[in-house]
Amino acid sequence: MPFHEIEFPMAGVGIQATEDALLDLGALSITFQDRGDEPVLEPGVGEVRLWSDTLVRALFGESSDPVRNLGVLSARLGPGITASARVRLVPDRFWEREWMSGWTSLRFGERLWICPVEAEAPPDSRAVVVRLDPGLAFGTGTHPTTAMCLEALDALALADRTIIDYGCGSGVLAIAALKLGAARAVAIDIDPQALLAARDNAERNGVSAALVTQGIDAGAAPADCVLANILAQPLIELAPRLTALCKSGGNLILSGILAAQRKSVIDAYHHRFTIVKTLERDDWCCIHARGAA
Repeated sequence: MPFHEIEFPMAGVGIQATEDALLDLGALSITFQDRGDEPVLEPGVGEVRLWSDTLVRALFGESSDPVRNLGVLSARLGPGITASARVRLVPDRFWEREWMSGWTSLRFGERLWICPVEAEAPPDSRAVVVRLDPGLAFGTGTHPTTAMCLEALDALALADRTIIDYGCGSGVLAIAALKLGAARAVAIDIDPQALLAARDNAERNGVSAALVTQGIDAGAAPADCVLANILAQPLIELAPRLTALCKSGGNLILSGILAAQRKSVIDAYHHRFTIVKTLERDDWCCIHARGAA
């Protein structure tokens, strides 16, 4: 079934008024996009922050009348909407997976490869391959924060070690650790969809027997290596919990941190950990620390 899409610059109209008008018209999805180069990297808890030049795209079903919709939007949001709006037909697709069409196999460190499920095996006899279908959960290795965690994992001696992946998303870090030789991994997330994706991906990679998935309120025994690829402020707030989850002398890998926030995160952990290495890429950094023995 084809759809039609209405696109227009928000131009001073409030986000709530825009969403209300589009939803009242039966919009199936609403997307806000930056028209300039103004990143919003870490809004506060409960804060909805948009760009100063924001483009709105709304998707409607085949039976919805685009001419009528534009008239209603003009009446509710102002005549400038009609003057600047663009309408186009959109063919039906499997939208949840459309973004994966250009994703290819990637190597991290010396041995570790993250590959789409249907991709050919890498031409490397030493390759440790993780086959990934992230579904609706974040984490393929394409983002710098995940990539740096994977590189840090590849450099560790993980044989027979235990791992905790806090904020696991697709489970890519926990599964990579198991494929690299870890004996057991616990994948923790607040999102049930993430835990489902992690379990599915672990089964696909033959490591499901060594992976435990659980919510953030469940207890976990301390592990030899704790990974948390989240954001700087949650990492600071979680310092007591993540510290307690890491065994004495264990490795702690923290990511999702802007380079300018590195010191604040280090300060939250310095009393129990020594910094081994920091990686930086595209304004993001990953901290590898080791606990006191």
